[in-house]
Amino acid sequence: MEWTGARYADKPTVEVHTWIEAPPEQVWALVSDIELMPHMSSELQSVEWLDGSSGPAVGARFIGRSRHEAFGEWATTSHIVEYEPSKALAWAVEDPQHPTAIWRFTLEAHDGGTVLRQWMQMGPARSGLSFAIDSMPEKEQKIVFVRMREFEANMTVTLGEVKKLAEKARTSGEASL
Repeated sequence: MEWTGARYADKPTVEVHTWIEAPPEQVWALVSDIELMPHMSSELQSVEWLDGSSGPAVGARFIGRSRHEAFGEWATTSHIVEYEPSKALAWAVEDPQHPTAIWRFTLEAHDGGTVLRQWMQMGPARSGLSFAIDSMPEKEQKIVFVRMREFEANMTVTLGEVKKLAEKARTSGEASL
């Protein structure tokens, strides 16, 4: 990720992608299982479906609990805003009309496997990062850049883990984990 000088209000985005030697349906089984995500992340600690939901659907909500060395521990409620099995899954954090972030997985059949992309947008609503920016407004661009680099690194790890699991399941003939 190169320096953009973005400010929080710019709603900066980051995207990573990988090619996985497995069909989209198999990759989908992993990325749509949000309860699996904490096992692939150093920051996300746990997730739990709310309102009796047991899986993704537009309007379904889940709580995510996270921990970061610099920011401490926090919990957010996310709302599924896009759900197209084997193609796309997206959620808005906190208010779906004015989110603190939007996260999205997209899957595309390609070359006998799947191109998996993970994308995120910071803002526009205030988040925990806003407090750091408030206390050091002259460093806003650096704060945003560093956090986006962290997201990029964590997303790269997540996609690597999905790739490993999907390819392992494919070669061992397992339907899932």
